Amino acid sequence: MIRLFSRFLNRLKIRWKMLVIILPLVIVPIFLLGAIIGYVATRQAYDGLAETSRADLDHMASFTLDLLENHHRQFEVYRDDKKKIVEQEMKSLVELAFGIINEQQRRQRIGQIDAISAKQTVRNSFKEVSIGTSGYLFAMTGNGILTVHPVLEGEDISDSRDENGWFFIRDMKQRALASEPGEVLYTIYPWYNELLGDRWPRRKIVAFRYCHAWDWIVAAGGYLDETYDDPNFELSARMLLGEQIKSKEVGQTGYIYCMTGDGTLTIHPDAEGDNLLQVTDADGRAFIAEMTRYRDGWIRYPWSGPQDKKARMKIVRYRYFEPWDWIIAVGSYEDEFYQTANDLKWHVAMHVLLLPLIIGLVTTALLAMAAKVLTDPIQRMISVIRKVRQGRLDEQMPVESQDELGELAIAFNRMTRMLRKNKEMEAALAQQGKMASLGVLSSGVAHEINNPLGVILGYAGYLEKKIPEDDPNYSYIHEIKRESKRCKKIVQDLLSYSRTPKPVLEPTDINRLLRQIIDFAGNHIDMNHVEIVQAFADDLPMIAADGDQLRQVAINLLLNAGAASQPGKQVTVSTCLEDNEYVRIEFVDQGEGIKEGDLDKIFEPFFTTKIRGTGLGLAITKQIIDMHQGQVAIDSELGVGTRVIVRLPLVREEY
Repeated sequence: MIRLFSRFLNRLKIRWKMLVIILPLVIVPIFLLGAIIGYVATRQAYDGLAETSRADLDHMASFTLDLLENHHRQFEVYRDDKKKIVEQEMKSLVELAFGIINEQQRRQRIGQIDAISAKQTVRNSFKEVSIGTSGYLFAMTGNGILTVHPVLEGEDISDSRDENGWFFIRDMKQRALASEPGEVLYTIYPWYNELLGDRWPRRKIVAFRYCHAWDWIVAAGGYLDETYDDPNFELSARMLLGEQIKSKEVGQTGYIYCMTGDGTLTIHPDAEGDNLLQVTDADGRAFIAEMTRYRDGWIRYPWSGPQDKKARMKIVRYRYFEPWDWIIAVGSYEDEFYQTANDLKWHVAMHVLLLPLIIGLVTTALLAMAAKVLTDPIQRMISVIRKVRQGRLDEQMPVESQDELGELAIAFNRMTRMLRKNKEMEAALAQQGKMASLGVLSSGVAHEINNPLGVILGYAGYLEKKIPEDDPNYSYIHEIKRESKRCKKIVQDLLSYSRTPKPVLEPTDINRLLRQIIDFAGNHIDMNHVEIVQAFADDLPMIAADGDQLRQVAINLLLNAGAASQPGKQVTVSTCLEDNEYVRIEFVDQGEGIKEGDLDKIFEPFFTTKIRGTGLGLAITKQIIDMHQGQVAIDSELGVGTRVIVRLPLVREEY
């Protein structure tokens, strides 16, 4: 079995081997782990969710308690602030009353009025002052007899008591007589006044001060609900608070409700105002009475709602809010707690099946990606190796990592570079052998051909002078002379290519050299039909170069451009500084252009696109540029023209 499996693996590629071996190691443990997790999760889900739900109920109860506490504190602060304002207003009225008394006392002292008139004036002034809707200023003696009052003036009210039976007048007398001069005191008591249509006692506030000169207790009084108590505002705020509490959701059907200590609902979704003290659960237990007795705790009881067919167990967390004597309760059905656990059980079971499937797909994708990452470089290496085997030594393996494959690619690239260098060396040696042979050949040819050519040119020139131009034989003699000169030029080019001397470097002004060449070429017969345009950079530096050799290059390229151009076209010669490293020279014509297939062979010796060319001009040009450590390139497009780019370095490398 193992042997068959091994054979099966050996037939697979690396990426499929990774999938077959690694995928089971990932999927099987996930299945086992999922089953264990599902079993443990379903056992602990009920306890965990029940505990969490109880914590949620407790949190909701605490939250509601905080809402009531904040509401209560806000209204206490509101009342205190309003009370201080009212007390200040009452004090101001008492001070105003004393101002009236002091004025009348002053008039009495200077003899303008007597004591009786002074007090009567004060009485009239007090009665003109109103406080709120029903408040007023009044005064009584230290014995409790009213000296100023809207209704009961002259009566002894020392034994008057409020609705709680407190002798508040006696308290006012004692405190006033014992007060410091100028001190304003306050008292609040419940008071019921049938004359004002009161149905129940209302709280009344009185500010008072003792006048020693007249033995008067001067007071300003008014009802709180006409000053800083605002029952309507507090009622609306409490209703808003109730709506806020009722809007809080507890589970699916649970809710928050509040009731007083005697079981009367103050906040409830649909039973506010009802007293539930005697309500019992499905087992007959008075659970509301139990909640009002303990006031803080937990309670579980069976309860059947309007839509329930049978009673369901309900759990309630209740807390006590002492300032209002309220009990806050948060309740929900227990089966709603466990519904999540039941859903979780099926979710876990489904995930135990789906999770390995999803992870298997993800793992397969990741393994395929990993296999691709690992095998793609190998495939690219194989492709490069095949190309190198076909002789394409310029191919290089991409180095995309620093692992073993990256090291292999670096070593392979080093090997191919060495092979390419060896091949280039072999080609150079072969070329040198050819050049040596060519030099020997050209020397022999020059010696053997130049002498006969000199004789032919001599006799042709002699005959050309003896024969008139209208003689039919004149054209033949002229043709012999021209072709003999052409043969001599071919021999000279051959000698130049095989014996190009090492350049003699001198500081050279490229712009000046080119202007000289353009002036010379402008009179050449091949340039009469075109316009030469100059575009030289002004900031071009001097470079080390052989001026004679560069003249040969410029003349060759310029004459080639002129020969390729149609009459009336332009030939542009331009210079510029490129990257602060090279002097760039461009020769641009508007001729017919060069075929794309000929561009790779354009610098080869004896290759020419001209009918009468030797094919050595561009070869000599490239040889000279190479000896100057420069670069020459040709960019051409049929029907548009040709651009020859020459780059000469500003600084030569020394070998």
